[in-house]
Amino acid sequence: MTPPNVHRDRRFLWLWGAEGISVLGVQFTSLALPFLAVTLLGAVEWEMGVLNAASTAAFLVVGLPAGAWVDRWLKRRVMIAADLVRAVTLAAIPLLWVAGALEIWHLYLVAAVMGAATVFFDVSYQSYIPILVRSEQVGQANSTLEATSQVSRIAGPGLAGALLTVVSAPVLLVIDAVSYLVSAVMLGRIRDDEVPADRTQRQSLPREIAEGVRFVWGQPLIRSIAATTASSNFFATLALTLLPLYVLRDLDLGAAGLGIMFSFGAVGGLLGALATPRLAAWVGEGTIITVAALLGAVVFALFPLASFLPAPASLAVLVAAEFVIAFTVLVYNITQVTLRQRLCPPRLLGRMNASIRFFVWGVMPIASLLSGALGGYIGIVATMWIALAGSLLSCSFVAFSPLTGMRRLPTAPEAPATTTTTTEEPAAR
Repeated sequence: MTPPNVHRDRRFLWLWGAEGISVLGVQFTSLALPFLAVTLLGAVEWEMGVLNAASTAAFLVVGLPAGAWVDRWLKRRVMIAADLVRAVTLAAIPLLWVAGALEIWHLYLVAAVMGAATVFFDVSYQSYIPILVRSEQVGQANSTLEATSQVSRIAGPGLAGALLTVVSAPVLLVIDAVSYLVSAVMLGRIRDDEVPADRTQRQSLPREIAEGVRFVWGQPLIRSIAATTASSNFFATLALTLLPLYVLRDLDLGAAGLGIMFSFGAVGGLLGALATPRLAAWVGEGTIITVAALLGAVVFALFPLASFLPAPASLAVLVAAEFVIAFTVLVYNITQVTLRQRLCPPRLLGRMNASIRFFVWGVMPIASLLSGALGGYIGIVATMWIALAGSLLSCSFVAFSPLTGMRRLPTAPEAPATTTTTTEEPAAR
């Protein structure tokens, strides 16, 4: 029986619109912050490493308790609060710039606060979808939201790159701040049936955190995915932290080149989001996770190879790399996120997502600092070759797991990890 179309759910439409607008604004920040650091504040490799570490440090510092708190709170309210915090925080940069007081440490502080708000938003966001829509609609909802995000990413980087040639980077951050305000208003329009967790059922915060970690560790499929994602993120961050310096300074492709590269990457991501259901049906829902991880790692070699080519050719190679990698990342993410949401009991969704984020994003600030040190010591290109080797090795966790060769992933939540139930049994049916 075909599940009801999620696009007819007005509550989902408000969430859909809020996310799309917010992501469009984020694209301006993703270019404006590093561009501002490199061109206006003269940041070097180490400072870029610290900036990137600041933006992801919250996943390591507050990632686990955030999941326990989100499971206690109303998730839509958490997302609205996170949007408002991000809007106010971003607005500080243009004000400091106008006052002539902007320094690199201000960017570190803003990135850290933005990262903390994003932790709570992301944990709430992924935990909210199964509450807002029916279980059989979760996959369609994830595909729709990811596809829309990619549409926003297509327009955002190219427009931001063009605007950076005529206006200062801090001005672009105003647009992002406004987008968060609009997102908060749209989320406020949603009416859902979520109720706060029963206070009488609460345990101590450490016990609740431990329960979420035990669930992730006790589910073989989720554990394999978390291991691949965490190690892949670590090595990808080694390279991507230095990418703005690589493109703007070493390859001298300018802000427009950086914007074009990201825009084509977004096109690849959009096509990946749209193609995921058919690819999963054709290749197999479990197998496609392994294939996407391996293909993305192999194509990563194009980043360091671009350094051997003249400007037009190097840009073309980087564009091709971004396109394919974004395609594979979306296929991988949509499939594995849907799997996690299906397998996890509703009461553990926040802690499960927070535990995953702690492992897969918590490595990024460490990798960012290491990237800044390696970039300054052995060079950007050599650091990218190290990242390539590590990315290939990271695929082994899913490649040698039951996911490879699996035609159908589990379609219903399983028992908590404290039991002896495993995820392989439903997949064998």
